Amino acid sequence: MTRIHSIAGLYTGQELVTRRPLRAPHHTISPSGLVGGGMLPSPGEASLAHNGVLFLDELSEFSRSALEALRQPLEDGVVTIVRRQRTVIFPTRFQLVASTNPCPCGHAGTPRCHCSDGDVARHRRKLSGPLLDRMDLLVHMPRPRSEQLEGGPTTSSAQVLEAVLGARERQAATLAGSGVPTNAALTPSLLREHVRAEAGAHALLRAAYEQGKLSARGHQRVLRVARTCADLEGSDRVLAEHVKEALALRQEDVAEGEQAA
Repeated sequence: MTRIHSIAGLYTGQELVTRRPLRAPHHTISPSGLVGGGMLPSPGEASLAHNGVLFLDELSEFSRSALEALRQPLEDGVVTIVRRQRTVIFPTRFQLVASTNPCPCGHAGTPRCHCSDGDVARHRRKLSGPLLDRMDLLVHMPRPRSEQLEGGPTTSSAQVLEAVLGARERQAATLAGSGVPTNAALTPSLLREHVRAEAGAHALLRAAYEQGKLSARGHQRVLRVARTCADLEGSDRVLAEHVKEALALRQEDVAEGEQAA
């Protein structure tokens, strides 16, 4: 992280960077600005977010070319730039968090929305299937009721932190000696070795795949998320309920009046 930020001219200190980065580029960013490039290759936002978070607000407003350029970094964890017979490889292991409105005006499902079906279809086509397939969680947020806005939070950051730290400890114990730190980095071979899924969980996942609800890539991602759901509940085995939860967190179709995040 320190080397990357130094190359980009963002860090001139004498000590190592110890705070994970959070990068939130504007939606007008170019493909080279997002993944890196230029005559003298320099890291883009994807590399500057290495070991941290890349947040893309209003995802549908980013150019199609910029979003499609993210496909390789999301899949491989690196971006390769070739300029003047010179090849530069920058790491891009980041957590992608993105949000977008369900329609151009952002008021789908309410009387304020005047978008036509064509407007909504064009808006959603900006996000390609292969790009969405590389995201582990696709959650649609319905418009909250007034009482929900007036009520307090249902949980606290401290409670979530405690659960996540416990899950990370279980992952570290399970993956010891594998060379990967978390479930998100599991390769297909390591996934088969460490997933520890019950027969019912495999059957449910197989049925979803055979019904065409998942691609081969989506099949592996759902299984990794199910393993994480099991870790959060303190379970050594992946049960059918964990696969159901992982499938529910991967909603391919946006319902009317909902927002995708």
